[in-house]
Order: sequence, then C-alpha cells, then structure tokens
Amino acid sequence: MLSKQMSHLKVDPAARQRSKLIRMNKELPGALVEEIGGTIGVMEEHVDFLKERFSLITMKEFKENKEHLADKIVCIFNWANKPDVNSELLKALPRLKVIASAGAGVDHLDIKMISSYGVKVANTPHAVTNSTADLAMTLLLVAARNFMEAHQIAVSPNTVRFHANWVGGDITGMTLGIVGMGRIGYKIAQRAKAFEMKILYHNRHRRPEEEKSVGASYCERLDDLLQQSDYVMLVVNLSPETEKLMGKHEFQMMKPSAMLINISRGLVVDQEALVEALETGQIKAAALDVTYPEPLPRDHPLLKMSNVVLAPHMGTATRGALRLMMEEMVQKITHF
Repeated sequence: MLSKQMSHLKVDPAARQRSKLIRMNKELPGALVEEIGGTIGVMEEHVDFLKERFSLITMKEFKENKEHLADKIVCIFNWANKPDVNSELLKALPRLKVIASAGAGVDHLDIKMISSYGVKVANTPHAVTNSTADLAMTLLLVAARNFMEAHQIAVSPNTVRFHANWVGGDITGMTLGIVGMGRIGYKIAQRAKAFEMKILYHNRHRRPEEEKSVGASYCERLDDLLQQSDYVMLVVNLSPETEKLMGKHEFQMMKPSAMLINISRGLVVDQEALVEALETGQIKAAALDVTYPEPLPRDHPLLKMSNVVLAPHMGTATRGALRLMMEEMVQKITHF
C-alpha cells in the first residue's frame, strides 16, 4: 500500500537533477564544458575518455545549479572557444585552477584578466601541428592548380569537352615565402621541400637548424620575402604586432602572379586591402582558412570572387588531430 502511495508522489525534476549532479561530482574533479555534442560542444566520442577523469558539467547545468556546482569545478575545457570566459564566470568559480584551450592560439582569451584570478591557461600547440601544415599545403595546391574552377568544369552539365589549353599554376621549383617559422611553419617547409620548392622565411628570430634542415633562406625584412615569393604563407600568432600585418603596402610588394595563403588568424590580414588587391590584380589569388569575422557576412566580397578559395577554419579538423588535442588538454590540466 505504501509503495502504491509513493508511486503517486511527484518528484521535483530540478531537485532530482541537483541530486544527480552532486553525486556525480563527489569523486572526480569537475570540468566545465559548454555542452556535449552539437556544433560547439566537446565531441561525443571523447566523452567516455573524459568521464574517466572528470565529472563533466555543462554550462546549462552550471547555470541551473550554481550554488551546488561552483565549488566542484576546478577546470574549464575551452573547446571551439566556448564557454565564454569572462569576469562573471571566473568570480563564480572559486576553485578554478586552469582553463585548457583547444588549439594553439589563445587570442580569444583575456590572459591578463584570467591571471588576475590566479587561473592558468594551457593550450595544445603540439596536437595541431601536422594537421594544420597539411591543410596549408592543401590550400596552396588547390589555389595554385585552380582546382575550384577545374571541378566546376568537370561536373558542369554544359561541359562537352575539356579545353586542351586550360592551365593552372606550377608548384615544383616555385618560391614559397613562409611568414612565421614556428612549429607549423617548419612543418610546412618540410612539405614544401618535398615539392622541390625554394623556401624563404621571415621570423622574429633566425632559426639556423631548421633553415639548414629544409634548405630555407632567411629574410630579415618582410618586404624582401614578399617581393620574391610566388606563394606567401601566413603562419603567425595573432598579437598587436601581427594584427593587419598584411595591408595595402604589403600587397603592393607582392608579385602580380603571387598568391596569399592564410592559416593563422583573419585579423592578420587587412581584408579591405586584400579585396582591393584581388580586384585590381595586385595579386593573383588568395586561399584562406581564416577570416574576420567567422563566418563572413553572406554578402562579403570575398565570397563572390573566383580567385579566392575559402575554408571554414578547418586546420585542425581531422579525427586524429582532435583526439590528440583533447588528450593534450587533459594532460595539461592534470599537470596543474
């Protein structure tokens, strides 16, 4: 009789959720994530691995149960630049020790502000190196060989025969100028060497060992690299010094036959100057994995240009790279 009566009792769903979350967080350290799955959440295929080490708490769960969960959270998984890290969030997490950000760049985080709360920031530069270098070469090859137009010719219902004199650009023996010879820049140089390209690089500091390894030549002045290169590859971190590094003057320094490839950050390029350079023939083409903003407004001129190849910021978008990235994030959090 008692069990029958109890079956009619209504249980508060919010109370049940709070109870579940409290039990879940008793043993493992709490890790805040934006969500699980979806377009910006941690990948579902990573969840089992993560749950062995952390109690995952989504932003929705946290907002609904701040008083119970705030003291449980010791780290944030900043995946796809989410969750947004601001003062309000940091004030609400008294035990937070570290924010692990997926990828090499941390320009989306206010490091100074975060540090003022005694919180560390970790990134994953090693995990992204090879996949980003691979994409850099993909963009170079696609732009050089005019692959987008070639694809349209091949699939068009109006194509009767292929034009014998339709051509793309050469790669072997051409000059690649790499702006930023860090980990990724060096990996790109290794790949370019396999294509028998002449390699120039511009960097804050000369790198003699890497230079010797790939047969690269150092250009202390960016203008010198731009004037000589058939392909200019941007591989720098975004900083006050590199914002709009490529502007009107720099495009004027490039060959009219040259192409720009940007895999760094959209703000490294003055996009208005780039549009003008492409429209007026100052440079031949551009291949961009990054823009500002992302995605571009649907009426932006770059979306309508036949001499522009665009990718959706996919340098790290391989199954292997994302798994390595997640594992490196866990390693960094565990270290702190």
